[in-house]
Amino acid sequence: MAHWIDSDVKLVEMLDKLKSATVLAVDTEFIRTNTFYPKIALIQISNGIDCWLIDVLAVEDFTGLKSLLESPDRQLIFHACAEDLEVLEYALGIVPTTIFDTQIAAGICNIGYSMGYARLVKAVFDVELDKDETRSDWLARPLTSRQLQYAAADVFYLHKLHELLSQNLKDQDREDWFKEESLAVYAMVAGRKESDDYYMRIKTAWKLEQGALKILKRLCIWRERTARARNKPRGHIVKDNSLVEIARRKPTSLPHLGGIDDLHPGLIKRYGLDLLVQVEAANSDVDIDVLPQPLTKAEVVVLKAMRNALISVAESTSVPQEFLFSKKDLEFILRGAIAGHDQWPRRFTSGWRESLVIPELKKTLSELM
Repeated sequence: MAHWIDSDVKLVEMLDKLKSATVLAVDTEFIRTNTFYPKIALIQISNGIDCWLIDVLAVEDFTGLKSLLESPDRQLIFHACAEDLEVLEYALGIVPTTIFDTQIAAGICNIGYSMGYARLVKAVFDVELDKDETRSDWLARPLTSRQLQYAAADVFYLHKLHELLSQNLKDQDREDWFKEESLAVYAMVAGRKESDDYYMRIKTAWKLEQGALKILKRLCIWRERTARARNKPRGHIVKDNSLVEIARRKPTSLPHLGGIDDLHPGLIKRYGLDLLVQVEAANSDVDIDVLPQPLTKAEVVVLKAMRNALISVAESTSVPQEFLFSKKDLEFILRGAIAGHDQWPRRFTSGWRESLVIPELKKTLSELM
């Protein structure tokens, strides 16, 4: 049964009913289209029997809910929790500490990598869930009956999934694997708060010489802070390709900005002086390494051999290959080998991957290099 919570009084009543619960299923609905931060609209909570749909737009005091969801003695079941954790912390200051993510557990149990909730429910219980409301307007009021049904269904099966996947993890002796991957999610969410290395993610940044790369780094930091302060997507401030072109041209005046793609007059009027300040200030920044060139054809052959070696490991250990390694991991290792030294992603040097991955990759590299 689903209960609609649209007042502080109703929320207190819900909290009283759930105060002794040790396991709760949680989900959120939010909108993230023209903003940097998501706009939370709904929180769904289930104790495995009933479901409560909390209207975040109507409730004012979330103190009790914060205590409920932050208790270390209460496990919260999520599916693909990263965005839920982000929106709960940003919107309400709620930081859950004890989490069971069914998406992570399903991957470790080799049911499927990065499976959506509806797909996982179908795979495990052979139940088709309605996905039509996924992109609907969750900020609209009143919500439609189909939206309410969709929201309730998002937590209805989480307890059953938790029970089944917990047993699978135990049977496969992979509970420690699960704990390690859960901690990695916390770290990933924390890393989204602010980072100075966004410039390294821009595809064409490797083409820039050192001076231009310093400018790009500074421009990206400025844009990140501006986007957060104005609550606008990064691309609504200045697009990636425009930042790269500014860094390459090193403009010294507003007219010089005018010839750069996507820098329309309104944008230059609003941000032009800020952009020029960043370009000038980069001259006094500490030097940074240029980004590596794309791999050569011969190096790509080695990369493919490394990938094939780990695919065999994944198959023999019944782990989705995407969960075991990424192309980024392998390229990082290969570039170290090319430079004449060992370098391993942190997640390969400790934990469950270490004994599976490192020996195979060392063997492959010794044979081909």
